This record gives sequence, structure tokens and C-alpha cells, in this order.
Amino acid sequence: MPLPKMPTKPAALLSPKDYPKAETGKPGKAVKVARTEKNKVSEDKSPAAKKTQTTVGSAKTSRSTQKTAATKAPRTSVQAAEKIAAPAMTTTVIETKIPDIRVKSSISRAADKSGVIKLFVLDTNVLMHDPTSLFRFEEHDIYLPMITLEELDDHKKGMSEVARNARQISRSLDALVSDIDHQDIEKGIPLSKLGNKEAKGHLYFQTKLQVGELPRGLPQGKADNQILGVVQALEQEFPGRPVVLVSKDINMRIKARALGLPAEDYFNDHVMEDSDLLYSGIVQLPDDFWNKHGKGIETWQENRNGLSTTFYRITGPAIPSLLVNQFVYLEPNNGEASFYGQVKQINGKTAVLQTLRDYGHVKNSVWGITSRNREQNFALNLLMDPECDFVTLLGQAGTGKTLLALAAGLAQVLETKTYNEIIVTRVTVPVGEDIGFLPGTEEEKMSPWMGAFDDNLEVLNKSDNDAGDWGRAATQDLIRSKIKIKSLNFMRGRTFVNKFLIIDEAQNLTPKQVKTLVTRAGPGTKIICLGNIAQIDTPYLTEGSSGLTYVVDRFKGWSHSGHVTLARGERSRLADHASEIL
Repeated sequence: MPLPKMPTKPAALLSPKDYPKAETGKPGKAVKVARTEKNKVSEDKSPAAKKTQTTVGSAKTSRSTQKTAATKAPRTSVQAAEKIAAPAMTTTVIETKIPDIRVKSSISRAADKSGVIKLFVLDTNVLMHDPTSLFRFEEHDIYLPMITLEELDDHKKGMSEVARNARQISRSLDALVSDIDHQDIEKGIPLSKLGNKEAKGHLYFQTKLQVGELPRGLPQGKADNQILGVVQALEQEFPGRPVVLVSKDINMRIKARALGLPAEDYFNDHVMEDSDLLYSGIVQLPDDFWNKHGKGIETWQENRNGLSTTFYRITGPAIPSLLVNQFVYLEPNNGEASFYGQVKQINGKTAVLQTLRDYGHVKNSVWGITSRNREQNFALNLLMDPECDFVTLLGQAGTGKTLLALAAGLAQVLETKTYNEIIVTRVTVPVGEDIGFLPGTEEEKMSPWMGAFDDNLEVLNKSDNDAGDWGRAATQDLIRSKIKIKSLNFMRGRTFVNKFLIIDEAQNLTPKQVKTLVTRAGPGTKIICLGNIAQIDTPYLTEGSSGLTYVVDRFKGWSHSGHVTLARGERSRLADHASEIL
């Protein structure tokens, strides 16, 4: 592996206690483009930060690719304020310091500009999508139409995720109204009653018949149209209040905007607005990196896992933008040697870089597999690192995610005995029509979904031709005995000890499902999440709200996790050309 220029100051072998200690919870400053405004508001919990953050709740309910702000002022007047009898329904002004640039209605943007507290009318699908959505609108008020409660009652039966969410939100509503009189319900129930300190608004129920003047062509008995009628009636009843409909139903929002009613998407569950800003785990160093960071460089070598590894301690202005376990590379065009390293520690403007093992060389092959490009070499360094407990690999079809994960698993299960066995699981979401129930045991039912692993095992099972048919069959039986295929439906309550767990197609998982799987890890277990966020088959999941995007963003910078986005396809020239032109 090529190394950087000769250091000016040699260093002796350091003991672990002499390493620079970074502050707890501060692995380094994240790359600015990878942090959206929403993440800053939700992650910073310090009292000083809360004073400077905006409290505009709609920043968590809509996104934007537009940067123009509306100039229309909200409709506020003394008569409108007198019409609203409840104290919580009065129009109050709050200080706003961070501009909201997400897409929303003109009324909502005008309310953000002036700091007016809004009244959000929630559709049923928002509550069933996120049972905690009631407490995610900060200082703004929530209004629930009666038809929303009726639809919650219709969906509460069953064992599906929607039914569980409906029961959870019903329990939350019951706890809110348990000791409230009818007169107090009309005045509004404080959402902070159950201990949610961030929810400073009030909850209102529809206690009287409210009918809006909708077009005659719309069926009056349909639930969506009844909610639209309630929104229109609220606008007429409280002309000084910005009333906004929040719905996950695209057609519902289209109909609302066609009728001139403000409507927004519920966007609090999205990790980021643009998937292009997702953390890639790799950063290219500038050409003048060693000129700016080579002064006072220190170097030493250590033997880790039976391998000699070189470390560099460097200081410079580019260090604070790096993250722990992030890969860095420098490939000069002037003929100088390239440099590939991994950030191991960060302390202010000082970082410790570790050189990588070159898995592109035949002598370093993993179960007969060598890396074909830079990103695959980075991925194998993470997969073969026993100190890295959680690895995420993103990439398009044909980039080698499954092959690399299986090869690393077989090498560490059968050769080094680091783990006891490989456990493979994936989401069973069909691309086309469902073929119905499958016969057999759990593994037999999962076998049709594991075609990708069978294909990769055929590549990895290339044993010595001199062994004969019996030898190859014995090898395949041994490999099969160390691989267990499990279903996601039976993961609750399990604990995996010394297992190599591969989660395939993780882009189809929700953040809650990913949390359930990752928390199954016991001592000595390594979890690898594979997926392509461009191939999401689960309804109501997008690139921004996928569980894979969620864990990549939340685990970045942790000293025992790593992420690599694979860029180049290595399946075949036909597959690469098809992915470009089709």
C-alpha cells in the first residue's frame, strides 16, 4: 500500500493510554452538507441551543426544494382574535430565527414569517404512520376531526404494523382525555400532559358539526371529503388562524390544494431531505493536503490482529470536517504514490490515520475474493475488522455488496473462528404480485427470497478441482451448515451471541424495524446492513425515511461502526451498460 511522504519527526510505539482522548460524544464535526436543518433542531438538546432554535413546528411537517418565501401576511385582526374564546386558540407571536425553506402553503409560510401559532388538522394516515406524531408539532395546536377517530377504530384490529400503531395512538388519546371535563375538552388539552415537554400546543377534538361548502360533485360520505369540509369550516370559523391539513395521502393533498385549502406532508420521520446528502463514508483529500498537514507529522507501527499497521498523527484545518472510521484517499495526478487511510481518532484539529490492508492483492484475498475497486477495498477493511461491530453498505445492483459480506462472513466463521455462524435475513417484499403461502419450514419458506445468496455461494464455492465431486459436496455441506436463514417475523426477543448477521434489502425496513434488529446483537456479534435506497418496494417509505438511511445517519462517527457507499458496478459489462442506459 503506498504511503505518504517521510515524516519529519519519528515517534516511539505508543501505549493505548497515550492516545489522544476525544471528548465523549464528539467524534468530530460532521460534514456540513450531510446535516439538514431538521437534524440540527432534533439532535441538539442543550438548553442554550433550544433558545436559539426555531420553534416553528411546520419545519417538521414539510420539505422544500424552493427557496422563495411568501410575501403574503397572515390574516389577523382584532375581530378574529375576539372570536376565539379559548386561551390556547388565541393568536400569539413567537421569535423565529431560522428560516424555513421547505415546501408548504403560502398561509403556512406567512405564519412562519410572523411567528403565528398554527392549527394542524391531522389525517388518519399520519397517526397510523407515526403514533407519536401528536407530540411532534412543538408549540402548534392539533385538531382531530371525528371521522379520524372513526377510521382509527376501524384499523385497530389485527397484528399488522398499522393496527399496532392505531392501538398505540388510541391509548395516548385515552390518557390525554381520561380526567378532562367536556368543557375543558372544548378549550383544548395540553399535549405536554403526558410528559412530552417539547409539545407546547393543545389538542382539540371536533365537538360539534362543522360542514364546509365543498363542490357538489364530491361525495359527502367519503372520509377524505369530510376532513376537507372540516378544514374549510375551521378556516371560516377562525379567519385569524392559519389552518393547515397534514396528510400522507398525496391525492388528499392534491384535492385540498385544488379547493384552495393549505395542505402539507408529514415529514418529521424523514432523516434528510435529499438522499444525495447522505453520508458516504469516503472523502477525497485535496491535492495540497500534505503541504498543509505534513508539518509535525508523527508515525508509528503497531501489530493488530497479527498484522503490522502504520499510524499517522497529523494536524491541520481539514481535520474537524472528518469523522471517526471515515475513509480518506489521495490520488495525485502528477505520478506520486496514492494514499488510502482510515480516521481512527479525532481530537480538535489533530487526527490519527491508519493505513489500510490492500485486499486487491491476491495474497490478501478473502475466501478467494479480491477487491476490484477502491470502495470494495474500503468495505473489506470494515468487514474484516473485529473492532467494527456495525457495518452498512450502500450501492446499486452489481456493486458486490452481498458477495463481499458473504466472503467476509465465511472467512471469519470457518477460517479464523471469530464468529460461530452466519445468519441471513431480509424483508420479504415481492416486486410483483404475491404468489401466496409457501410450504415447508421457516428456512424452506425463506429459500425463494434468498436466491441472491445462492448465486453468490456458487461463486464462493469454487474449491480445488482435485478434490473431486465428493470433496466439493462435503465442502458445500459444511458451508451450508454454518449459514442459517431466518425470517424477520420471529426476531422479537432474540439475542445473537458471536453471530455474523447479514440484513439484506435493508432499504425496505422502517426505522422501527431496524431498531428491533440491531438491538438483537449480543456479545461478539457483528451486523451488516446491505441495500440500495433507489430500490424501495415498501409502500409509504421513501429514500429519506428508509430505515437504512436512518441507521447510516445515526451511526456515523461511532468508533465501532463504519459505512461505505459502493459506486462502481462489477457484475458484468452488460449489467453496467444496462444500468446506465435503461
